[in-house]
Amino acid sequence: MKNLKTNGSKDPLGLFSSPPVDQVGITERAKRFTTRSLKTDCKSDGLRMILSMIDLTTLEGADTPRKVRQLCYKAEHLHDSIPDLPSTAAVCVYPTLVKVAKDALSESSTVKIASVATAFPAGQGHLDHKLEETRRAVEDGADEIDMVISRGKFLSGDYAYVSDEIAQVKEACQGARLKVILETGELGTLDAVRRASDIAIRSGADFIKTSTGKISPAATLPITLVMLLAIRDHYFATGEMIGMKPAGGISKSKLALQYLLMVKETLGDAWLDNEWFRFGASSLANDVLMQVAKQEEGVYQAAQYFSKD
Repeated sequence: MKNLKTNGSKDPLGLFSSPPVDQVGITERAKRFTTRSLKTDCKSDGLRMILSMIDLTTLEGADTPRKVRQLCYKAEHLHDSIPDLPSTAAVCVYPTLVKVAKDALSESSTVKIASVATAFPAGQGHLDHKLEETRRAVEDGADEIDMVISRGKFLSGDYAYVSDEIAQVKEACQGARLKVILETGELGTLDAVRRASDIAIRSGADFIKTSTGKISPAATLPITLVMLLAIRDHYFATGEMIGMKPAGGISKSKLALQYLLMVKETLGDAWLDNEWFRFGASSLANDVLMQVAKQEEGVYQAAQYFSKD
């Protein structure tokens, strides 16, 4: 035991170890997806798929009930003049506005209500407060909880604390799905991203998510690829599917299509569904709508024809 106390590690037995990441290989592989493109019917199907995978989000201090109601309407009616558009996957709001979203969505709506919790976005809060915030959001009607990990604990090597916290938040979700936000822009290396992904998955995450959208860089293709490989390895080992949500920095449909190609080739067709893949990128919706309108009408519509909220 003396060696365990003097080696300075908070994980002396390697309980939270992860395979090393080949940064050069990951970067080169991710770059190849940027040279790919979809045409005609495949592109049209891909654009509609992207819309169905978006979590429309408003997470600002100036959020009001009116803004949330507008967001919910847009989630269900992306563009009334374009036929056969899907609704978005979810709306994501602060816990205090979950009831507003619940009342705003129609009874037949397929749009989920997601709520950030656990002292979003910094994660600097007492555990009892984080658990109470999670429970109340679910009781108010949240179908999904987007939690942030304690990056300070992770970066100091206290992986057991991070794992235990995720497990307790998962229990507090009372059946709601849990998305665990790693805030990859603060983790520093791809090896850290892989380790955080593995910890989140093993501790009960239903989804792993790159970012809060408050830190730059947010989602990137290489970071997302590392997280997809963690999901793949877990699936090969256990047969359990885990979802993925890149968030922040994805505002153009061309880039979103490249993400779909990467998901398909890394995880397979089963993940090409909003049950297992989401985009946290509200600004993406309007760009995709403009592309769909172009395909339908042959010309681009002006940006003012698409609501910002």
